[in-house]
Amino acid sequence: MANQIFDLDHFLPYLLNQAAEITSQSFQSAYKEEYGMTRSQWRVMANLGKHGTLTAADICRRTFIEKTKVSRAVQALEESGMLKRLASKDDRRFEQLSLTPKGKSIFKIIGQRAKDFDKKLQQHLGHDQAQALELLLRKLVVQ
Repeated sequence: MANQIFDLDHFLPYLLNQAAEITSQSFQSAYKEEYGMTRSQWRVMANLGKHGTLTAADICRRTFIEKTKVSRAVQALEESGMLKRLASKDDRRFEQLSLTPKGKSIFKIIGQRAKDFDKKLQQHLGHDQAQALELLLRKLVVQ
């Protein structure tokens, strides 16, 4: 086994990345076609939709998206009227980000599409395999 050549196709991190990329691209039409959003914009919106108010730094930590991409996503969402910024009372260097009523409405629509997409994905895998996969992925995330 030690003499075998490295095979990327059997490298678990590569397979995880491929699976994540394929499923992410498959869901992309839910926000890109109608709303013109990028993946980063959707992820910012999804985190604000779930958590309410966050800073850009909070979003970076939660999503593993680099700061410049989050900044561009925040700016685009603000320009489209989906996000608002409020200066932090405690530290003027930070802004509190939240969805506007328009952003919340769009999040609700895309969020339902995400739930439907997830349901189809789980049906494709089958209940037991989907549940096992979720447990394994959570185990990797919590390392």
